[in-house]
Amino acid sequence: MSKYKVPKIEELIEAGVHFGHQIRRWHPKMEPYIYTVSKNIHIIDLEDTERLLKEACEFLYKQASEGKKIVFVGTKKQSKEIIQAESTRSGAMFVNERWIGGAITNFPTIKKNLDKLIKYMRGKETGEFDKYTKKERLLIDRETIKMNLVYGGILNLTETPDVLFVIDPKRERTAVKEAQNAGIPVVAIVDTNADPTGIDYIIPGNDDAIKSVAILVRAIADAVEEGYKEFDKKGAEQVKKAEKAAEPEVEQKEDMVVTTKESPVVTAEVEEIEEKLVVEVVEPKKIEKIEEKEEKTEKVAEETKTPKKTKAKKATK
Repeated sequence: MSKYKVPKIEELIEAGVHFGHQIRRWHPKMEPYIYTVSKNIHIIDLEDTERLLKEACEFLYKQASEGKKIVFVGTKKQSKEIIQAESTRSGAMFVNERWIGGAITNFPTIKKNLDKLIKYMRGKETGEFDKYTKKERLLIDRETIKMNLVYGGILNLTETPDVLFVIDPKRERTAVKEAQNAGIPVVAIVDTNADPTGIDYIIPGNDDAIKSVAILVRAIADAVEEGYKEFDKKGAEQVKKAEKAAEPEVEQKEDMVVTTKESPVVTAEVEEIEEKLVVEVVEPKKIEKIEEKEEKTEKVAEETKTPKKTKAKKATK
């Protein structure tokens, strides 16, 4: 049983996901996903939508559980707020104002702008710009607001994203094209007027109605959120395993220290060293005593010899 909920066909019907565009605006490559025509409007086959939505959710769940960087892209007026709210809730990033050309193919330049925005935001928080003139601060504030609209949703992006989730690939064709050129997988909600070529995971559905966009984006966001939770859980488990693996090593080292203290070989070596130290300290004293005894004996010998010589001289006289 999956940890996230995928809406059923009844819920999709209620949200109006099945309504496509007028016949004259259709794209022939979307024909496999069209169920019928009603009042000159294509009706999307919701069995396909339900099945393909599940596949897309499974893919994005797996990507998120591996810690991949996922970016939601939707700049339509009716999807801006939904994109921002659901991507933020799920832990993904988003672009909902306009796609920045080169965001994938020329990321180093984009990264410089991101760093600049971060610098401005930090400077304002820390009061670094208080020393500037009022006019300079006003210009910085204006530029910060302008940059935040474009880059605010991808502020934490340190390298090119791993996956794009797009609402209306026809409108966001620049983003889709860049992702395709870079080999980045694209998941997209595709209406009957869009070309699905190059989309890795197609979700056939109404990309204009707010309710339709909301129910599909919410399902994707749920899968991404659960995936990131799984990723965090794995990280916590790895930390615990590392801590447990380190504990036996510490205990083993303590045991080694204890056995070393009790080792008879080491004890014998210590005793031998102590004996040498005793010898080094004691022997000089013994030598001094022996020398003193020798000096005394020599003096006694001289004293005994001297009187005998004098007596012999007296006798000769």
